[in-house]
Amino acid sequence: MSRPTARKHTALPKARILIEALPWLTRHHGKTVVIKFGGNAMVDEELKGAFAQDVVFLRHAGLRPVVVHGGGPQISAQLDRHGLVSEFKAGLRVTTDEAMDVVRMVLAGQVQRELVGLLNHHGPLAVGMTGEDAHLMSATKHFAEIDGERVDIGRVGQITEIDTGAVQALLDDGRIPVVSSIARSADDGHVYNVNADTAAAALAAALGAETLMVLTDVEGLYADWPNSDEVISKLTASELEKLLPELASGMVPKMEGCLHAVRNGVNTARVIDGRVQHSILLEIFTDEGIGTMVLPDPDNENTDNENAKGEGADR
Repeated sequence: MSRPTARKHTALPKARILIEALPWLTRHHGKTVVIKFGGNAMVDEELKGAFAQDVVFLRHAGLRPVVVHGGGPQISAQLDRHGLVSEFKAGLRVTTDEAMDVVRMVLAGQVQRELVGLLNHHGPLAVGMTGEDAHLMSATKHFAEIDGERVDIGRVGQITEIDTGAVQALLDDGRIPVVSSIARSADDGHVYNVNADTAAAALAAALGAETLMVLTDVEGLYADWPNSDEVISKLTASELEKLLPELASGMVPKMEGCLHAVRNGVNTARVIDGRVQHSILLEIFTDEGIGTMVLPDPDNENTDNENAKGEGADR
């Protein structure tokens, strides 16, 4: 009498995908992940929905996600409506007093509220705040440097201090903080527009995050753009530092943020393509990963970096 053969279950590939994620779930469980949300992911409805799903998935998978957002496209559109000129210098938006009112309104009153709503569609998880709240971020006036000269770019701030108390309390309560990148100065009382890449990196370092993830509109850091579209899979902090002078101005704040993060206690910083649905999950929970990973220099004696080195070897 022949024995019955096992049925072929069509859902089996899904189980294999889940099992592939197991080592990464174990590695990242309980760790803080700071995600900078921006670019096309902010204006495409499907990408926004997928981003919210990814962040909620991280939360339910045992990670502690924190979202920091800018609002470049929305700010530009609103400035146009108000007849205000939008100009960039050294990769940063020149922000007049009038423009700062628009920036504050768009970030805290529009972009943040929409993002909180998308996350809370999946449960009472997200709480919105700005860098002003509970003195989360303090800033001073930032001057750009162009061709060796100091240039005034208005109400653009440079972070001087971070008080993580409110964010930590939200994380401990199982919430997802959603932070708008504006900050108040303790010196002059002005509110400043802070580059969201810079703010996310500073917050990741202050929180002792496991990972900083920066969503962009490109596949990652290109090895020889525009001559080649080859993406650098991983590199060390020192290797990145050597490349900074050659980067396009828009990539400089992102990569400087990654450099700051890994040199201040964050185990990995990743630049990933926000145009790809579920890019966050692909980066964190698959063997291949996508985008570019920045690692601390190998001579850094921080024992936590052993995990980062092992992670880099998987790419």
